[in-house]
Amino acid sequence: MVICMSSFFIFLNFYMLAAALPLFVKEVLNGSKQQMGLVITLWSLGCVLMRLFSGRWVDRFGMKKLSVISLSIFVIASFVYFGVSGILLLLVIRAIHGGSFGVAATSTSALATDIIPESRKGEGIGYFSMFMSIAMVVGPALGIMLWNQFDSEAVLFSISAGISCLALVFTMLVKKDNKRESIPQAAEKMSWRNLIEKKALPIAFSGMVLAFSYSSLTSFITAYSIELHQDNAAGLFFIVFAVMIIISRPLVGKIFDRYGGNYLAYPGVLCFAIGMLILSQADSSFVLLLSGAIIGLGHGALVPSFQTLAIQSVSSERRGAATATFFLLFDFGYGLGSFVLGLIAGAANYRIMFLVACVVVLLSAFIYYFMVHRRTARMVN
Repeated sequence: MVICMSSFFIFLNFYMLAAALPLFVKEVLNGSKQQMGLVITLWSLGCVLMRLFSGRWVDRFGMKKLSVISLSIFVIASFVYFGVSGILLLLVIRAIHGGSFGVAATSTSALATDIIPESRKGEGIGYFSMFMSIAMVVGPALGIMLWNQFDSEAVLFSISAGISCLALVFTMLVKKDNKRESIPQAAEKMSWRNLIEKKALPIAFSGMVLAFSYSSLTSFITAYSIELHQDNAAGLFFIVFAVMIIISRPLVGKIFDRYGGNYLAYPGVLCFAIGMLILSQADSSFVLLLSGAIIGLGHGALVPSFQTLAIQSVSSERRGAATATFFLLFDFGYGLGSFVLGLIAGAANYRIMFLVACVVVLLSAFIYYFMVHRRTARMVN
């Protein structure tokens, strides 16, 4: 539970600032729309770059130690926002903040998976990722509320800094069995093998394709709901989405531990695709929320299952690299999807874009079958 709370506060900080900082750029720094987007882009760039190295650092220095170090930088970056007076400094801080987030998210995830018993790995990771989902709902709402309710950005930055401090405190409270901690490795020559865990790549590619489609929701659901004259539905969409994830997580974890990932991958992809298809044809708030519930059910089955499979594909001393590899490709798919699907929405419309996202989700099932399912079956035989 302690490490779950740490993850919750890490992601709460991220989602809160992601929602409110573009408004800070526009209204306080008088920035352009391009600069509003850059505060997200620079964060993502820093995150992806540090993901490359975070797995190697986890395996070399240890999970808890790296978690504490990266979260200390995360806290410092959160306090530096108070001194921002121009867009350039803000972008530098965002890159550093995003980089520390990338390392902290990887190391705390590896720490969580390491302290969960093998017999309950799927269930444990399901609960852990559930706290991320809760942050996804609470964070944007909190950020917008703080911005709208108070005249000064100081309140937003104060709450953000306090949340980051809580993340650090909860991580420091984690009781780690030193006997199970990865033995620190000596410095090695830089190579792709040290940065990327190739055994985790098959399931990571499936996750990347899933993230590609998922990006359409976070990037465009608000604009889509406004286009449908359902302005208030976007916020409710993510609430319903997250509620379905939370409700399903205990069952998903138990199914994984008892039957394996195959029993969740295909139904999860089907639910996700059906939800995207319904979303593309939505004409009312009810249909929007129905699609959110079905997509949430699919997402709730797929992400923790894929993450667990990535971890189980390697030995214990390579779990940090496997976790980093999974999230590296997931983040890359998320960023690429937001860009490509945005081009499709601009050239056609949101309905066509969501239909494309639906087809891409189905593609992840084929990737899973040929790269993960069939390969695992051959190894068993």
